[in-house]
Amino acid sequence: MKTSPPALLALEDGTLWPGVGFGAAADSTGEIVFNTSLTGYQEILTDPSYHGQIVTMTMPHIGNYGTTPEDDESHRVWAAGLVVRSISPVVSNWRARQSLPDYLAERGIPAITEVDTRALVRHIRTYGAMRAALSTLDPDPERLITLARTARDMNGLDLAREVTCPEPYIWTEGQDWWRPQGGEQLSVGSPHPSYLTPQHPFHVVAYDYGIKRNILRLLVSRGCRVTVVPADTPAHEVLAMAPDGVFLSNGPGDPAAATYAISAVKELLGQKPIFGICLGHQILALALGAHTYKLKFGHRGGNQPVQLTDNLAVQISSHNHGFAVDASTLPTDVTVSHVNLNDNCCEGLNAPNYRAFSVQYHPESSPGPHDSDALFDQFMEMMAAGG
Repeated sequence: MKTSPPALLALEDGTLWPGVGFGAAADSTGEIVFNTSLTGYQEILTDPSYHGQIVTMTMPHIGNYGTTPEDDESHRVWAAGLVVRSISPVVSNWRARQSLPDYLAERGIPAITEVDTRALVRHIRTYGAMRAALSTLDPDPERLITLARTARDMNGLDLAREVTCPEPYIWTEGQDWWRPQGGEQLSVGSPHPSYLTPQHPFHVVAYDYGIKRNILRLLVSRGCRVTVVPADTPAHEVLAMAPDGVFLSNGPGDPAAATYAISAVKELLGQKPIFGICLGHQILALALGAHTYKLKFGHRGGNQPVQLTDNLAVQISSHNHGFAVDASTLPTDVTVSHVNLNDNCCEGLNAPNYRAFSVQYHPESSPGPHDSDALFDQFMEMMAAGG
């Protein structure tokens, strides 16, 4: 009978969180954060926005429905590690192709279970997100505390360059990806499949700062021909592609460190309709002249309430951000469109003079609720009004 190895999570403040290892036998470092979603661990692990972070799930029972390739939000796991209270010994779901421990082991990601995650989350909420080290290989406390204290600090860290695509590509997969004509990733210059031509009147150039696949699917499903470009693509190259709109994606790291992205968006303002999500929202705000700041422990989960400032409607939304826009620094012609009801931070902005808008959270869900799907329709309407 296989024996699970001892494992240890160490934080830079010297606190130790022992448990049992699963996944890969490895060391890992990153910022310790927590996510309050009840489901969706596979989408969370493969969201590039979690690059450089060790994710703690507040839901105590994780892994019971296994994993399936269709639920990956990118081509790999980006989270540096996973912390759970109890990993399920049983996988029970008709879609499952692999257990979560086997999935992580195959991808070289260490994880730890039997941790008091409630106490850990309270610690993070009290003292803030901090650097951490996780080992399922050699759980020596002093070694891991040293690893945590020498790990990269998220402040001033540009991670978009590390997760972006190496070259432009065309995305054709919509939400009907399971059908025979599904979709595929094509290199730029490849002819679009004939079935896409009449249904896709809008050309969207999407900046990949760490883009999730479901964002691309939602754009295609709403009538877009999508070209994805690397994070550092200059504005003139994007305009040369003659897009009807420009999309700014989610992604990891400190938005202020992505100076190349901020410069490009500054040049694009007012030239084409712009829609930003998460890191894209922050980059848009910085391009407009606002400032960003690091939250104490961030927002991560699929159950965050946001309020629309125009009609006071409340929507439940999916979040993953450790930085936020300082609303007091926005120009007078830019308004806050959404606020977080937990801490009143800026969750969206509207810049009509530049034909641009954005939200801090993730309306594409996957995982998460679908309350904010209409934001993609708003982008379609903006493009339909003329570029």
